[in-house]
Amino acid sequence: MKMTLCASLVAAGIALSTGCANTPLAPGADKVKITRSADDVASCKPVGNIHLDCENTINVGTEPIARNQAIGLGGNTVFVTGGTLGAICGGVAYSCP
Repeated sequence: MKMTLCASLVAAGIALSTGCANTPLAPGADKVKITRSADDVASCKPVGNIHLDCENTINVGTEPIARNQAIGLGGNTVFVTGGTLGAICGGVAYSCP
């Protein structure tokens, strides 16, 4: 009984902590393409810069934030220009055909 209660509390703690770490996506943000290849945006129109504070967002993930910023700027693609350990720290939002 004690083991089941302990396991349940641990599982609940993990679920709560990961639930807080998720950034909700804006409508359409799930379709935003993330790229590190300049060729992918060669025929696209830049619509704005993506700025993220990687020191404060590394634990929650930067990709959803970058996607949301791209949507807010009217873009559908993010060209990553800066990052660390897989996080997106900077980029340019593009509107691509």
